[in-house]
Amino acid sequence: MTQPRSNARIVSLLVGVVIVMGALSWAAVPFYDWFCRVTGYGGTTNVAAAASDVVLEEKVRVRFDANVDTNMGWTFRPMQREMELRIGENAIAFYEAVNNTDQPITGTASYNVAPEIAGYYFNKIQCFCFTEQTLQPGERIEMPVSFFVDAGLVDDRDAGRIRDITLSYTFHRSEPSAPKQAALNGATTPKIN
Repeated sequence: MTQPRSNARIVSLLVGVVIVMGALSWAAVPFYDWFCRVTGYGGTTNVAAAASDVVLEEKVRVRFDANVDTNMGWTFRPMQREMELRIGENAIAFYEAVNNTDQPITGTASYNVAPEIAGYYFNKIQCFCFTEQTLQPGERIEMPVSFFVDAGLVDDRDAGRIRDITLSYTFHRSEPSAPKQAALNGATTPKIN
């Protein structure tokens, strides 16, 4: 009679392992996203509600990079190659996007900074990368990014010597959200009384 009990115990143990592994894999993506935002790992930047109130005399140079997926159909470029600013100073840079196709295209920008450790100190106040962008055929737009490099950079043992940072964006084609797709198709939203 010990054999059926032993088999039941093994089955219970294996089911428990499967449940724990499933829960860990489900939690991995949000945990990794949170970890990257908190630590700047992988060049992930921070989002700030307002400009910095601490501005140093030391300067940092920010270079701008732009890329698009091959199936995007857009031209995407920074409107300035680089910018020199004081650490803590708020700056605004512009990127240009042009839809070179004969159809509306929606895109979302992913971003990072290099060197990766600088991501912890790179703060965006406003950015086109926070929302998806839809361009009509032949449409050209200028998109701003408002940012600053936090003054805490100079006190960081590992990042304190960084004075050159590259901000890089890559636009990926995406499906427009439902309300935008309805507007693109000329559909009207029914009124609710």
